[in-house]
Amino acid sequence: MGKIIRPTYPVEFSVGLLLLIFALSSFLGSQLFEAPFGELKEDTSGYIGMALVGLAVVIMVLILWEEFLFPITVVPTEGQVVFRNHRNKLLTQLFIYFSIPAIFVFIYANYEVNQVRFFIWAAICVIAPVAGKLISGINNYNDFLKLTNEEIAYKNNRKEGVFKVAEVQHITPVKDERNVLHKIQVQLTNNNQVIIDLDEMELADFYNSIDEALKAHYETILKEAKISA
Repeated sequence: MGKIIRPTYPVEFSVGLLLLIFALSSFLGSQLFEAPFGELKEDTSGYIGMALVGLAVVIMVLILWEEFLFPITVVPTEGQVVFRNHRNKLLTQLFIYFSIPAIFVFIYANYEVNQVRFFIWAAICVIAPVAGKLISGINNYNDFLKLTNEEIAYKNNRKEGVFKVAEVQHITPVKDERNVLHKIQVQLTNNNQVIIDLDEMELADFYNSIDEALKAHYETILKEAKISA
């Protein structure tokens, strides 16, 4: 049974807020069209165009504001816990993302639009999810941190490693000025030191759970956390 560490928003709140965003963006989206708002109201197809703009904005919000759709769960098994990028979440985000450019292509092909306003809106809706979530998710698609009673294993997009606990002299959590874990310093018995850069992995939602897992698995070799910028 997984432990939910970040639930989604309550259904009533999610639906209400998304409907509000949809209504406001649909109304404001009337600025994308050459026809004045009064003329759009008299034409059913004008309402459809405005609704499509609102839908594109709502999809963008769903990708950027993950708490609407994606709970974060940790599933510990006996003797180990694995923290990794949520691949199903990323695939879902990519799937719904491609509907955004499709909507704007449809609008451009079927409506007379104000070129400047249209391309500004389209650029925001198309680029923001990529810059805000998708690039990071894709770059860190295979990242993970595995903590067991016998070993520590990790991978990010630049490096990876596996260490037997018997070969570890001590482990030091490294926290930022807000007292939030963002790195793990592993001192080996051969005097080599390894820094696991959690802040370079798609694991920000797991920081508190990782901190708890370190205490649970490595109490005897865990040193007091140090603060680092």
